[in-house]
Amino acid sequence: MAPTSTLSLLLLITLILNEVSTLAVADDTSQAYLDPHNAARADVGVAPLLWNTTLENYALTYSWSQIYQCASLTHSGGSYGENLYYGYGDASWTSPEAAVDSWVSEKIYYDESTNTCSAPEGQTCLHYTQVVWSSTTDLGCASVPCQDGSTFILCSYYPPGNWDGERPY
Repeated sequence: MAPTSTLSLLLLITLILNEVSTLAVADDTSQAYLDPHNAARADVGVAPLLWNTTLENYALTYSWSQIYQCASLTHSGGSYGENLYYGYGDASWTSPEAAVDSWVSEKIYYDESTNTCSAPEGQTCLHYTQVVWSSTTDLGCASVPCQDGSTFILCSYYPPGNWDGERPY
């Protein structure tokens, strides 16, 4: 095979593998994010989320930009829905499950009958409502170590939820 043909074939294989990777089955880490998300969604009768590597890459790129200021929990301002988490200590505080559990724990503040949040000062239920937002279909998350020894976690959602006046499910 001629060198240009070999190069063209390698390029084609790379493009195909890249395309297939966006549809890839979730690995162990992504499953650690998907499982608690989908358990919370199942509790309210909402379809499970699918892992999306585009969202994962977006979350990872933004998360790395935050390693010197993790505790500020600054949102990316992008076009995806997102939940942020800052954990410090052992895995019980820094794991994917710890992050999602913290968001889902806000369920106690959400009143489904009135579609309102009754969280006390400094609390919210918007992380929870994003987790269970029924029109959201895709999820991608990333976790990075911060300069201060903590962990920064970002989950991105598509399409985004938390639209004013709309119910999550």
